Amino acid sequence: MSGMPLPSDTSPVFVGRRDQLRILTDQADRVRSGTPEMLLVGGDAGVGKTRLVNEFTATRPAGTVFTGACLQLGVDGLSYAPFTAVLRQTLRECGRAPFEEAAPGGLGEFARLLPELGPVPEERRENRGILFEQLLRLFTLLAGDEGATVVLEDLHWADGATRDLLVFLIRNLDRPGIQVVATFRSDDLHRAHPLRRLLPELERLPGVGRIQLEPLSREEVAAQTRAIRGEDLTPTQLDSLYRRSEGVPLFVEALATAETCPGDEDPDLPDHFRDLLLEPLNRFDDTTWAVLRAAAVGAVSVTVEHEMLYHAAGLPERELEAALRTLVDANVLRAGQTGYRFRHALLRDAVHGEILPGPHARLHLRFAQLIDEYPHTVPADRRAAEEAHHYQAAHDLPRALQAAWWAAIRAGETLAFNEELAMLERVLDLWAQVPDAAERAQGHTRAQVFVKAAGAALDTGRHRRALELAEEALADLPEDPTDDEARMIRAILLRRRGQARAYKMRDGGLPDLVRALELHPPHMPGYSQLLADLARESNLLRLDRAGTAEQRLLNDLRRAGRGPRELAELAIEVSDQGNPADLCGEADARIILGCLYMEDGDVERGRPLMELGTRRGAELSNPMIEARGAGSLGHHLRELGRHQEGMQVLERSLTRHERLGWASVHRGFNHQNRTEILFETGRLSQARALAERTVATSTKIKLHFIQSVLARIAAAQGDLEVARRSTGPLGDRSMLDAHRMDILQLRVLGSLETALTEGELEEALELSLRTLDQVILERFHGYTWPLLERMAETARLGSAPELVARVREVADRTRITGLAMPAYAASVAALTAQVGEEDTTDLWKSAVVAWEAVPMPLHLARARLREAEVVAAGDRDLAVRRVRQAYETAIECGAVPLSRAAEGLARRLGTGVTGRSAPPAAPAGLTARESEVLRLLAAGATNARIAERLFISPKTASVHVSNILTKLAVPNRATAGARARDLGLA
Repeated sequence: MSGMPLPSDTSPVFVGRRDQLRILTDQADRVRSGTPEMLLVGGDAGVGKTRLVNEFTATRPAGTVFTGACLQLGVDGLSYAPFTAVLRQTLRECGRAPFEEAAPGGLGEFARLLPELGPVPEERRENRGILFEQLLRLFTLLAGDEGATVVLEDLHWADGATRDLLVFLIRNLDRPGIQVVATFRSDDLHRAHPLRRLLPELERLPGVGRIQLEPLSREEVAAQTRAIRGEDLTPTQLDSLYRRSEGVPLFVEALATAETCPGDEDPDLPDHFRDLLLEPLNRFDDTTWAVLRAAAVGAVSVTVEHEMLYHAAGLPERELEAALRTLVDANVLRAGQTGYRFRHALLRDAVHGEILPGPHARLHLRFAQLIDEYPHTVPADRRAAEEAHHYQAAHDLPRALQAAWWAAIRAGETLAFNEELAMLERVLDLWAQVPDAAERAQGHTRAQVFVKAAGAALDTGRHRRALELAEEALADLPEDPTDDEARMIRAILLRRRGQARAYKMRDGGLPDLVRALELHPPHMPGYSQLLADLARESNLLRLDRAGTAEQRLLNDLRRAGRGPRELAELAIEVSDQGNPADLCGEADARIILGCLYMEDGDVERGRPLMELGTRRGAELSNPMIEARGAGSLGHHLRELGRHQEGMQVLERSLTRHERLGWASVHRGFNHQNRTEILFETGRLSQARALAERTVATSTKIKLHFIQSVLARIAAAQGDLEVARRSTGPLGDRSMLDAHRMDILQLRVLGSLETALTEGELEEALELSLRTLDQVILERFHGYTWPLLERMAETARLGSAPELVARVREVADRTRITGLAMPAYAASVAALTAQVGEEDTTDLWKSAVVAWEAVPMPLHLARARLREAEVVAAGDRDLAVRRVRQAYETAIECGAVPLSRAAEGLARRLGTGVTGRSAPPAAPAGLTARESEVLRLLAAGATNARIAERLFISPKTASVHVSNILTKLAVPNRATAGARARDLGLA
């Protein structure tokens, strides 16, 4: 085949993939007026993912495609790479206007990713949520009228921050116009690969699809080769090429452009895929190969800039341009606006793998130096991470440590905590090998680096790793340091370890926080925040009846005048007004102190403190403190029965933060509190929708609260499948392992309400007794009263005197504040009295009166049903009225089990559930009353039991039984029971 023209390396004809192209196009058209969607495009390396996406995006209107790629070397520390590329494209094409509209509170969060937008604000963990929220807004704006397609290439190289942001966007994009297309290599997803775990999570979300690209067929390989070579292969040549390429387009290209015929059985033709890619390059001269090797080393972030390549290659401009022209003409490199990229990442990998160790180290060192010499050639957000990579590859450990340090600083600024942790761990790994490590880390000691690393681990939710880092650092430090700086460092490490331990189920971190407080010099920064943290932790700490080391320590603190209230007061008193950390600690402490007063029912003292702390948080531009203040105030107002006030506080806070783009900082917490208010005020459909939306759009927030509330809502609606899915199995003993009292109580409450609705009395009894055996519930009385009321109902239904006694003991020790808790207490008293067969008429009358003062209609309806039962024998008119009131409430709220209970009681009373409805029609000529007697007969009830259940005398019951036997023409009660089943009455 000599003499034929040099073929094109890439097929000018798009071969195959028509179905996949149609899927992409249909999705893009669909999202313009529908909800956003995402398509995951997977396939092995070289199978044509990028070509497919490029063919698709070429059909989209100009200005509607935004593209970013993950780094092909997977450089640690360079976070959000594809999204930063999308933002930079947006800035270049659209200017600053979209950013300003998406971030009315200022461009600071965007500046974390694009420094050219302005100064980066102070690093705060919670600002990551603000950054994500503002990116969400920006993407929505980009959609415009034409829609927008966001392409994220090579997701298998995505850093942790990129993955987190992607999940957030996919869960929260809800306005028309956005299509997200992400490509990834299937063959790179080893068992422990993070994307392998993420893909199933993404695919379960609405609007997320996946297509898997397979190799080309034999006919498609023939078409691709014909387009590349300009002629057909013989059948024998095609068979050989298809066998050796396995239908992978990239390898078809490599074989089709080989010097020998792609089907010739040349023993020297390489079989290894890397060699297949390299073989067409063997015709290049030494100069061209030198430029190619330099490009392979420099293409860390996909593209290598021309200026960098010029300095790295060390060639005269004319020779460099000639070599580059050869490489571009051969389609090895592709020219961009200011640089070059390899046609395919595998080709770059193959070239990079051919570089010998000496030149490899020298080239990486040269590129690292060039970043310092010509910083304008690399965007500011990438410099430190790329330097860290190059120095590490060049084995220049001192400068590798220094670059890793700066990469960690940069990752922290972008709130990419996984990447910050990775870089700090690299610094720690290199520390012993670099004599002047502290100087290269801006004067930080090794212990201070450990402090930052443990903090980053906490911010990523990797609590075990934070614990390990803190313990490793503490092991190298003296137990009782003498100078203030050393004491503060040890105190901070203890605080980090305490925070990490607090997230473990039962082994909390209170001892570490107490020891940290003993060590931390009061005049040093952070002391006020430490006091506030200890006040919060000790207030929320779970209390066990058996007593724990933490509990004993908490008692010692209280005896020493260091209880939660005193700690919060001291935090306010010692706050250094010139230190931002202490100002935040003071604001936090005011909110905590206000919470403690609100728990006592002292709204006059508690509310102003909480509102002041919230305002201080706003003044300090600290959305987390501001959100915590509003959320806690709303929570306590609800507990006190002031639901409308609580909802107003929460909605004002959410509205303000949504306007500023800060809502994601606390949306989950806010929605949980609003959901509880909606649930308790009987708006079940609204509560359910809000709870499900919160669960669906949540990423890494703790879902214990909202899932427990969702279980209660679903149980009230009679949706037992969702209720059980939200609570987990009743027999799960880990339910009582929660370290925080509020989490534990809400979990148990959701499980009990689900069990009672299911009729699982034995399990409800067992859970109630186990909880009372283990936990001192009375400490957190806001959730304790609802729990006791459900436990008392369990005791009533199960006729369990032991549980009654235990519930009464706890009730006697539990405080009563506000409007709702007296009503709960009244219901508990009435329910427990019923188990002892006491006359509870007055008790239930009192309970109904108490609930009438609280805007909680379903609880009132339950009390009215119980009152109807106990007064029916003596005051049937009142019983009927109460049943109808309860039924009306249940129907209005959508509480199916409650409405059925009202219908059942109405049948027993021989009445309809509304004033307009007649008693239910009875079969076989029976009266309504006789039908109810027959139901009880079928259940095996005696005449005395029938009389008790139907509020009649035993003699009247006997008469009804005789009439039933006559009307049904049956000889005895057993036969009557069988007949009842035939009639659908049993």
